[in-house]
Amino acid sequence: MKRLVGPLLALAGLALAALLLAQQDLGEVAGLLRAGGAGLVLAALAHVPSMALNAQAWRLLLPRRARPSLPMMTAIVWIRESVNGLLPVARLGGEVASYRLLRAEGASAAQAVASLMLDVALSMLSQLAFALLGLALLAAAGASLGWGGLLLAIGSGLALAAGFASAQRAGLLGRAAAALNRVAAGRFGALQSHSARMDRMTRRLWRARRAVLLCFVWQLVGWMAGALGIWVAARAIGAPLGVGEALAIEAMVQAIASAAFLMPGALGLQEAGFLGLGMLLGLDPEVAAALAVSRRLRDLIVFLPGLLFWVRAERRIALGATAAVTSR
Repeated sequence: MKRLVGPLLALAGLALAALLLAQQDLGEVAGLLRAGGAGLVLAALAHVPSMALNAQAWRLLLPRRARPSLPMMTAIVWIRESVNGLLPVARLGGEVASYRLLRAEGASAAQAVASLMLDVALSMLSQLAFALLGLALLAAAGASLGWGGLLLAIGSGLALAAGFASAQRAGLLGRAAAALNRVAAGRFGALQSHSARMDRMTRRLWRARRAVLLCFVWQLVGWMAGALGIWVAARAIGAPLGVGEALAIEAMVQAIASAAFLMPGALGLQEAGFLGLGMLLGLDPEVAAALAVSRRLRDLIVFLPGLLFWVRAERRIALGATAAVTSR
């Protein structure tokens, strides 16, 4: 039954997306997309700088000797986002895939896990900062906001991020493994030792304040760069959308996608976000719908090849492991 949850959620989200889009003038939406043409492909590819910025942010958390090149790290982030964006993995499968790829590039297990956990924690904080920027830009654009609910959502997100970061710094992973080892009468000694190494590495990374700060800044710039795709798509279809409005839409859509992490690809909810934000900013519903569809085109143009690249990378890792065993 658990295996069916993801596909069922995806079907429900797809039905919601289709229902929302069906409420619009589909002929006009199609006309806008045709007018966009190659510009929408360019809008999809405009996501690459955002991935490169996030890759640079993550690289800073790794020791120099275990730090992959920026192109390789960008490829790892590409696969991570592709898995999380297209597969029903509750935004966890991408982390597992990127961990395996980072290990294949020479990082130790402790380095890979610690840097990944810290990157996720800082990503929560930088996204909250980006969401606040988005709210400020919406207010500046004259949007009427329900501040009570928004502040509650931001406060909840901040509490979650702070709790996650505090758990890392307190070494809860090692403590949980130690407790499990005691209950199992010492049968999980290796797990306890492995977890303790990861905790030590995580605490060491948190003490590297310059790297933590720079990672946060690069991530925030990466979130902002994500708005480039929306701005280019709007220009392609002739929509009257400024840079500030594109940033506001990107910030809120990303917040919706993160809150809806159980829904594969935030299906339906992302479309609702585009339509709702378009209404707040005074855009025609068909323009907002065309922008929502252009975001899905990005998933096909950027993330679908990312999944294919992931399969190839996993095959290379498996062949390398087989060769290592054979040579012994």
